[in-house]
Amino acid sequence: MQLSTRINGLEEQLKQKRSLDASSAAPETTDLKPVVQAAGAGPGVPAATASERSSNDFLQGATLNLTIDGYYAYNFNRPIGRVNLLRPYDVSSNSFSLNQATVILERAADPTAGRRFGARMDLQYGQATETLQGNAANEPRPQVYRPVFQAYGTYVAPIGKGLTIDFGKFASAMGYEGNYSKDQFNYSRAYFFNFLPFYHMGFRNTYTVNDKLTLSYWLINGVQQTEDFNGFKSQVVQVIVKPAKTVQWNFIYHIGREQRDLQPALNPGFPALPTQPGLSTTPIVPTPDGRFHLLDTYICWNASPKLTLVGEADYVINRQFETSAPAHVSGGAAYVHYQFIRKSGVAARAEYLSDRGGMFSGVTQALKETTLTYEYKLADGFLTRFEWRRDFSNQAFFLTETPGQLKKEQNTATVGLVWWWGQKQGSW
Repeated sequence: MQLSTRINGLEEQLKQKRSLDASSAAPETTDLKPVVQAAGAGPGVPAATASERSSNDFLQGATLNLTIDGYYAYNFNRPIGRVNLLRPYDVSSNSFSLNQATVILERAADPTAGRRFGARMDLQYGQATETLQGNAANEPRPQVYRPVFQAYGTYVAPIGKGLTIDFGKFASAMGYEGNYSKDQFNYSRAYFFNFLPFYHMGFRNTYTVNDKLTLSYWLINGVQQTEDFNGFKSQVVQVIVKPAKTVQWNFIYHIGREQRDLQPALNPGFPALPTQPGLSTTPIVPTPDGRFHLLDTYICWNASPKLTLVGEADYVINRQFETSAPAHVSGGAAYVHYQFIRKSGVAARAEYLSDRGGMFSGVTQALKETTLTYEYKLADGFLTRFEWRRDFSNQAFFLTETPGQLKKEQNTATVGLVWWWGQKQGSW
């Protein structure tokens, strides 16, 4: 009897102890919020704070991308000054050269993810920067903006399928070729890439009507003018047609005034007006009032998964004054690219440019070039290109090793090395 009583007493004590343990381990839900474990956090890892989650949301969709582009070129004319004429990027002969080092920061707008705002900035350094931003003929103060190739903000307005509005400085869509070497067929660029605008400053409005038609309207300062140099705004209309999944046709028309109405003032002397250096207050009299018209079109056909064919045609006319004789540039280019395997391919380009009035080269002449390029991708993000190019003209124009002695042609051999990495997919 006593043993049974003692056993019952011990069992009751054990029940009371278990009840006390359970109550002390339970959270006081009246004072503490439920803990949300951060994604990927293991046992014992603190959950993300509200500020950390806000920071992650801010970075979501943002990319950091970098590229290094260098080359060695040899000009068989052995030109004085080691200068490859009419080349926008591979400008130096017999020199190990840094063409371009670039940092791209982008957070693109994505309405499907609830993000209608976006922005992009491309910071660029090297020889290509001097080509893109170094021309005082277009920029009143090129030194102010030289490293900034692109800097624009985006808003997708809830109109129809979405009207994309960009404001700032953005790369031009004129001509088939673009800025970044990794996205091109050839290493060197065509005459028309060199001649057509590299960038614009202003508004770019784009509306996709359907999967076959996209329309765009730009209101900009002009051709390569981060700051306007004549107060006349240029306008551009772009039409993109995709009649089939493998075919895309681009058409662009640009109209504006591309003559200064103020004298250049890169280094104003003293006494000077209290304004920033380079801002001119000296008008050109009479003020040039001639129009600049540009028509650019190109068609790209992916004839097979390995073969791509491209044709481009351009016509440009410009007058200094409305009554002036016009200067013309016209011509076109043809491209062929064949990808043997994932790592290697070959590309060819043939081009003709008629420069009547010397608007491109400073001399009235008929320019031609043929380019053959072999590429081999050593790894994802590391590309090598080996290129042979011949430039020739109906005029003695190209430099030689003898000052004052010119030739009708120049031949170059080039090796290009391109590295890139980052989260951005597709063409940059």
